Amino acid sequence: MFSSSAVPPRIKPAGLAWWTAGLLALSALPLAAIIFCFNPATHSFYPVCQFHQLTGWNCPSCGATRGLYALLHGHLLTALRDNALLVAALVLLPLRGVWWLRNNSAGAAGSFFPAVWLWPLLAGLLVFGVLRNLPAFAFLSPA
Repeated sequence: MFSSSAVPPRIKPAGLAWWTAGLLALSALPLAAIIFCFNPATHSFYPVCQFHQLTGWNCPSCGATRGLYALLHGHLLTALRDNALLVAALVLLPLRGVWWLRNNSAGAAGSFFPAVWLWPLLAGLLVFGVLRNLPAFAFLSPA
């Protein structure tokens, strides 16, 4: 007989993870097309960083739109200069996504972004944000 504390295994449709990844990728295409066609340095309809406006300092995401524009046009060094963290994220996130899709398709449980990563990632963002505002690390600040 079954005990009352036994929890039946959760069954997830294998194709759901692939559909989710596909929809996410398709939703990024129009945004990438807009950034590709309109240079953020010359068009004023892009949002302005409020942190930079208030403090004059660069936040961890300052220069990300210009960096993405540079990447979409094949200028890796310019993208690294604009926001190196963006370039690292655009390499690591798809790798993590492939790992997650593979494990999800195999039926392994797990989330894309485990909670134990939250504090180390926030600490990394804080360190990057501080370093890019120091004169010795000016190479991390957008031009």
